Amino acid sequence: MSDHIRLYIPGPIEVSPSSFEAMSTPMIGHRGKEFQELYGGMQERLQTLFETKQPVFLSTSSAWGIMEGSLRNLVAKKVLCCGNGAFSDKWVDVAQRCGKQAEGLMFEWGQPVDPEAVREKLNSGEFDAVTLVHNETSTGVTSPLAEIAAVVREFEDVMLIVDTVSSFSAVPTPVDALGIDVMLTGSQKALALPPGLALFTVSDAAFARAETLNDRGYYFDFLEFKKNQEKNMTPSTPCIHTINGLSAKLDDIFNEGLGNRYARHERLNGLVADWVTNNGFEFFAPEGFRSKSLTCIKNNREIDVPRFSQLIRKNHSIAINGGYGKIKGLTFRVSNMGNETDETMGEVLAAMDDSLAKL
Repeated sequence: MSDHIRLYIPGPIEVSPSSFEAMSTPMIGHRGKEFQELYGGMQERLQTLFETKQPVFLSTSSAWGIMEGSLRNLVAKKVLCCGNGAFSDKWVDVAQRCGKQAEGLMFEWGQPVDPEAVREKLNSGEFDAVTLVHNETSTGVTSPLAEIAAVVREFEDVMLIVDTVSSFSAVPTPVDALGIDVMLTGSQKALALPPGLALFTVSDAAFARAETLNDRGYYFDFLEFKKNQEKNMTPSTPCIHTINGLSAKLDDIFNEGLGNRYARHERLNGLVADWVTNNGFEFFAPEGFRSKSLTCIKNNREIDVPRFSQLIRKNHSIAINGGYGKIKGLTFRVSNMGNETDETMGEVLAAMDDSLAKL
């Protein structure tokens, strides 16, 4: 049996041999023509994937870097942070550590963000930015992005910042159509690349807001990204190897076709959902708000989740996740994002069946 443990945790996930091969090409300089051609050659495909006419930027950081950068670039007055899980809840603390006025609009873990509650808060006139995690990875809940974006558009001076870290490229996230001001994601989820690369796009209104703020810093200054991107460069030294991997990954995505890619994620997610139902478990997320890239399973059968995970790992060289934060052990999570197929997901579910029977 191979020593490699295949990852079906919600990220990082499995990276294909072809992606590793693309990342092992000889190094190039980041201020030369070769890098400009690499970055520029991806721009049109990235814009198609983001569904935007705006430039798409690459940041050598986790997505958290751009989350923090968004606050520094866009919040002049006060930010409303919509929270319904570990990652969205954290945005309030991040904002306050950046010296920004922030307030959390908190929902029970396992529940989506309510657009009407967002409208009620924004009616106060206190806020000039809203943060939203589209797909809360800790709970497997997908909040209604289109409906929330429509509410925020009612307030002309309010910027919408959206984290699509675990939904990007698994479901459509049309930036321009929804009027999103900053949309960000990371390389290690559905893009199936190593961690360390963030991708994001910024609206004209957000650039205009950034121009009015003097405490943007440098590393995540959106205006620096814009200035450098016009020359197909980045403000600082980028992770060139991962960007090579991204270029190859875009080839894979567009060879498959976006519609086929979205349909595959939905189909594979459905296989996991069938396993949940057939084995007497329940979903942590409510009907209609369940993630298409991962499944958060409620441990209503009160199984020994650490033992279950250990059996899967030991006997099948597969890793699932035993729950996150305050719902660790009360839930467990299985990813179907990235390069997975009906066959590979079948192997995971068979391993879960076998391990369940041994508890």
